[in-house]
Amino acid sequence: MKRRLFLTRTAQGITLAAGASAFPTPAVSQGLRRLKLVTTWPRDFPGLGTGAQRLADAITQMSAGRLVVKVYAAGELVPPFESFDAVSGGAADIYHAFEHYWQNRSRAFNFFAAVPYGLTAGEMAAWIYHGGGQELWDELSAGFNIKPFQVGNTGAQLGGWFNKEINDINEFKGLKIRMPGLGGEVLKRIGAVPVPLAGVKIFPALLAGTIDATEWAGPWNDLALGFYKVAKYYYYPGFHEPGTALSAGMNLKVWDSLDDSLKAVVSQAMAAENAISRAEYSARNADALFTLRQKHRVDMRRFTDGTLKAIGGASGEVVAALGTGGDALTRKIYDDFKKFRSKALSWSHLGEQSFWNARILPFTY
Repeated sequence: MKRRLFLTRTAQGITLAAGASAFPTPAVSQGLRRLKLVTTWPRDFPGLGTGAQRLADAITQMSAGRLVVKVYAAGELVPPFESFDAVSGGAADIYHAFEHYWQNRSRAFNFFAAVPYGLTAGEMAAWIYHGGGQELWDELSAGFNIKPFQVGNTGAQLGGWFNKEINDINEFKGLKIRMPGLGGEVLKRIGAVPVPLAGVKIFPALLAGTIDATEWAGPWNDLALGFYKVAKYYYYPGFHEPGTALSAGMNLKVWDSLDDSLKAVVSQAMAAENAISRAEYSARNADALFTLRQKHRVDMRRFTDGTLKAIGGASGEVVAALGTGGDALTRKIYDDFKKFRSKALSWSHLGEQSFWNARILPFTY
């Protein structure tokens, strides 16, 4: 009986979809909804593309098939950086991306992805779930007909791959570096030339010398893209993305049309993916870093304290200009973010950072 009912509902959904236009609003049938999830990543790209598919599968399974989510990788339904507009306008139902990709819509979206010298992965989740960040994000995204969710974190990203040594801040001058968002604005302030490039275009640009350096998402993804083959030095620590949050935005009309049980399913699937993705990046980054250092003999270099301090000063200027120079909502988000960052620093310094310093002391374990 249940199988016949499911097949009947599936057939109804197919019939409705068949009569839709090329970019229809979400197909709705009696008890079955087919949702399109568009990504900014290549299909099955480690951590990013695979995370989007895992999220889609989780929503489908947890809803017992009431919501059937199909993933369209970058370019399969819409170009990657048109994902936001596709979901906002109803041509797709969910996007999977980094929020700073949408800063041309509102620069406040940067606060919900990564801010130079901002929040770590754990602190970002704390702000979103327990510090008022979600409510501010909802307010911002509602203006674009989107309901946002945090669905992962790459963790602290490293400083990047360089084809020349960086011994002080002056050696950034004139360097062409692939870095998007606020990090790119910081680079510009210290004399570098930020170059926006999609992930798939970075390797050939480094190989051809079109750029001198690049950052991406950390050792796991850097290894997959093969940067060690075309860049000599791998610098740390990063400054630009201390805990880069992945996001999924659902068309707000679709979200509002769900009943309470399906809203709970979607919310819990998003939260579960947030935890799973963050843990996956922590595990895979450690594995990949071992491979890069032991197998490929990558030359790891640390930025000097003077360099990091100078970048920190430039970062403070960029973030303050963003927060105080925007509209009222951007200023509201900036003030809340800054307040939460201050509290987070007081705890992390005494709790986690002091423990990390103790853990690396020379003792047998």
